[in-house]
Amino acid sequence: MATNFLVHEKIWFDKFKYDDAERKFYEQMNGPVAGSSRQSSGPGASSGPGGDHSELVVRIASLEVENQSLRGVVQDLQQAISKLEARLSALEKSSPAHRATAPQTQHVSPMRQVEPPTRKAATATEDDEDDDIDLFGSDEEEDKEAAKLREERLRQYAEKKAKKPVLVAKSSILLDVKPWDDETDMAQLEACVRSIQLDGLTWGGSKLVPVGYGIRKLQIQCVVEDDKVGTDLLEEEITRFEEHVQSVDIAAFNKI
Repeated sequence: MATNFLVHEKIWFDKFKYDDAERKFYEQMNGPVAGSSRQSSGPGASSGPGGDHSELVVRIASLEVENQSLRGVVQDLQQAISKLEARLSALEKSSPAHRATAPQTQHVSPMRQVEPPTRKAATATEDDEDDDIDLFGSDEEEDKEAAKLREERLRQYAEKKAKKPVLVAKSSILLDVKPWDDETDMAQLEACVRSIQLDGLTWGGSKLVPVGYGIRKLQIQCVVEDDKVGTDLLEEEITRFEEHVQSVDIAAFNKI
């Protein structure tokens, strides 16, 4: 029974043979020493000393190439800097300012070199002050003439403004003057109204307007100056004629 069970059971009895064959294959691929590291790493994950050596050779070769290129760049920069220094020295030697200042700094002291320009500057300053005094005097004369001209123009403007007529505010008033009855003489009533004479009052046209029952009212126009004649004054003056006038009403009032 046990034999039959082992026949049907799938057991890999010769696995070590395959492991040895696989180890030998990788030793041939990576070198004979690769077999020592087979316990720590699986197939394909280990790298022998042959692979590390080749990688180092490649890196060293790339570093040498890079070093050579950097040397070339440094040499070019050194040549450019030397050319610039030579050019600057040539420009300094050929500049006229350098030629002129070189002997002065060697033989002339700064105080003696500054003294003559100071005296010249003082003389020039005195001359400028004299010129300023003269110019200042001419400015005063011009200011006086400008002030006189301004005063003359102001005086002319004031005279012109005084001659200009002042705008007077006026109003147009339409009055309704009512009599006592139909027997009142309307012609006499109008004559009484027009007899009122005031400063700033001007009478205009008039007409009789029927009111009813044969009674007519006097409707009269007048123009007044607002500052001199008011509506209250007009009503007071007209109602003084008590024999003819019963009342006074303002029918219309317009500003002119």
